[in-house]
Amino acid sequence: MKILMVLTSHDRLGETGKKTGFWLEEFAAPYYIFRDAGINVVLASPAGGHPPLDPKSDEPDAQSADTERFRKDIAAQQALANTQQLGNIDSSKFDAVFYAGGHGPLWDLAEDRQSIELIESFYANGKPVGAVCHAPGVLKRAKKPDGSPLVAGKRVTGFSNSEESAVGLTNVVPFLVEDALRGLGGNYEKTHDWGSFAITDGHLVTGQNPASSVAAAEELLKLLHQ
Repeated sequence: MKILMVLTSHDRLGETGKKTGFWLEEFAAPYYIFRDAGINVVLASPAGGHPPLDPKSDEPDAQSADTERFRKDIAAQQALANTQQLGNIDSSKFDAVFYAGGHGPLWDLAEDRQSIELIESFYANGKPVGAVCHAPGVLKRAKKPDGSPLVAGKRVTGFSNSEESAVGLTNVVPFLVEDALRGLGGNYEKTHDWGSFAITDGHLVTGQNPASSVAAAEELLKLLHQ
């Protein structure tokens, strides 16, 4: 089996002058869940090469066993430093796709035509599509084969409005994940702020926040083994 993991190439946190990117835990935890299950993982990003890491996800209070494992894993670090360009990816070569979060995807992947087409291809062919934290925002412009929003009528979750408020970025991000999912007709659900929560509806898997990275990856893995 082969899973495509997609990360952002965007590193500017709006007009704040601060950096953003992908969230380390949201990459590391799913990466090791997939690898430990014997699955081949290919990494991609819009620009290719080394995706930008959100510096806040590198701070001590954001660490986990998976992030520590990553820091000792030279092969994983090399894979991350050499992501493929999204434009070179053929969805037919993969069994599933998983999007890691961080604020970056709200700026690039949510509007990236190649990403949108990949998501639509995976979904139309009945292959699992997973996203965690801010990454469910990449579903914003994706459509079902009938032309309706991909999330319409689906149970979904993602970074909540209250969590965005808690990190003080409500007025910085280009859109709020919860609002976007609701506005597209998604049946948005959540647990308490920062709690682990993942939802599977058909072959769509979404996780609420960084703490949901493991749960979301495990849900995607279940779909692959059905």
